[in-house]
Amino acid sequence: MAPGVTCRLISPSTPHSVTYSPWLPSKTEQMLPTRSVSLCSSQRASSSCHCFRPKFQPHPRPKSSSLLARCSVVSAEQSLLTSTVQQVSTAPLVAGEKIGVLLLNLGGPETLEDVQPFLFNLFADPDIIRLPRLFRFLQKPLAQFISVARAPKSKEGYASIGGGSPLRRITDAQAEALKEALWEKNVPANVYVGMRYWHPFTEEAIEQIKRDGITKLVVLPLYPQFSISTSGSSLRLLESIFREDEYLVNMQHTVIPSWYQREGYIKAMADLIQKELENFEYPREVMIFFSAHGVPLAYVEEAGDPYKAEMEECVDLIMEELEKRKINNAYTLAYQSRVGPVEWLKPYTDETIIELGRKGVKSLLAVPISFVSEHIETLEEIDVEYKELALESGIQNWGRVPALGCEPSFILDLADAVIESLPYVGAMAVSNLEARQSLVPLGSVEELLAAYDSQRRELPPPVVVWEWGWTKSAETWNGRAAMLAVLVLLVLEVTTGEGFLHQWGVLPFFH
Repeated sequence: MAPGVTCRLISPSTPHSVTYSPWLPSKTEQMLPTRSVSLCSSQRASSSCHCFRPKFQPHPRPKSSSLLARCSVVSAEQSLLTSTVQQVSTAPLVAGEKIGVLLLNLGGPETLEDVQPFLFNLFADPDIIRLPRLFRFLQKPLAQFISVARAPKSKEGYASIGGGSPLRRITDAQAEALKEALWEKNVPANVYVGMRYWHPFTEEAIEQIKRDGITKLVVLPLYPQFSISTSGSSLRLLESIFREDEYLVNMQHTVIPSWYQREGYIKAMADLIQKELENFEYPREVMIFFSAHGVPLAYVEEAGDPYKAEMEECVDLIMEELEKRKINNAYTLAYQSRVGPVEWLKPYTDETIIELGRKGVKSLLAVPISFVSEHIETLEEIDVEYKELALESGIQNWGRVPALGCEPSFILDLADAVIESLPYVGAMAVSNLEARQSLVPLGSVEELLAAYDSQRRELPPPVVVWEWGWTKSAETWNGRAAMLAVLVLLVLEVTTGEGFLHQWGVLPFFH
């Protein structure tokens, strides 16, 4: 895939330039139209511009009247974020509309008993394990096999961080903080949380949105960079839900597919890095180590996933911000959490740590760049596994930047992103000038997903607890597994000329 590109569109009404991040593969040489359409819309429109790779241009933002002092932690039992004092009938109104914000995230097991069904939901997603069409019927059996095989080790990891993932608790807190920030900016909106692989599932959040009578919805994935396997999977699920529901078809909405270029996000990351560097005895000698969640290489090279290009640009923007603060440390980017035998994005985090130790690096500051919340990949994989590997490799001083969580500047920037998107909720851009007013990349999820998955594979329903026993579903899958086993045996008989069919004289002509 060609390197990612950005488009600088100059608005005649403002003296500054607005930098957009396209989410189509750069080989298409065009931007998606900056507008909002229904998730189930089949309409197409085109909008083109001259594209190049400019340096980061900060976006002017309205200053908040106050900063969030801290982020309140919401109970894990609270699956959807709504006001505790407001009832469904009194949902926020803006100009006669009820505004909602849907935060999308991965989800995580809250107890050790949740680990195996959570893993099944994860690996049953065709955006996580992409099987050829001929073998797509094996998606669920393969997910079951992998989830059962990985569950014991995964349980050990979750046990080491308290017996479950804190992701839901933190995401609920982020939603509550975002709601507070929006109300402070005179945008009374309800904020909802929809998880992809565990409670509260996206389907649960959508049902609550319908009960609250939301008429304008902003969909905001909590992934700074777009990837097929994260934002793409969640948005594709939303697309299928919207297509089948008349209420949702008529509800106006827009999507912010990625936001890694935003000034508030870049500065919030730089603030955390700068603060952690001060904990080292010699801050200037510290290697800044960006560790991002990896994806299979085929996603980028074959499916056109923009994740790698967006991640590299994100790191460049953060380092440019640090350079403005006279912080010129060496830095590198690597990818963690690979699974299975296929090749993933390189360099790998573990191999890079070993190599840095060989080169004599003594101080390392790990930066979890693709995560905005603490969870198993930060608390166990980075804090335990990679720290131990670093010390064994000769690195003497280790530090880790915390995930953004409810960092006030980060939450305020998310609120600004939502506010900037509101004029485009459910409204077509009537002119190129209007399309250039937004400071966030808005667009049609239908076109966004068509760029990566023209096959539109069916998504499996989430599994809460795996049911064992002789059920109709089990009978179906057992039959398919038996058919596959027979097919394998026949192939072996034909290719080797040996086997029980030859011994019984069923296939004598293959001797």
